[in-house]
Amino acid sequence: MEVEAAKALAAGLAIGIGAVGSAVGEGIIAGKAMEAIGRNPEVRDKITTLMFVTMAIAESTAIYALVISLILLFG
Repeated sequence: MEVEAAKALAAGLAIGIGAVGSAVGEGIIAGKAMEAIGRNPEVRDKITTLMFVTMAIAESTAIYALVISLILLFG
């Protein structure tokens, strides 16, 4: 296998696995937040704020995977 082909395969796997993990995490976060709001609607604002913060942290995993894949492709 050529080096360029290996780089492309590694970059594709890095972003693919990173994006899937991040998407699953964000789905779990949103689902649990909706459950919590359904059980206790009075704290909706606080739960929503915390949900967005934790979703941003989970999304950073996908951004890191994107950076790694770009480094693999162009580094």
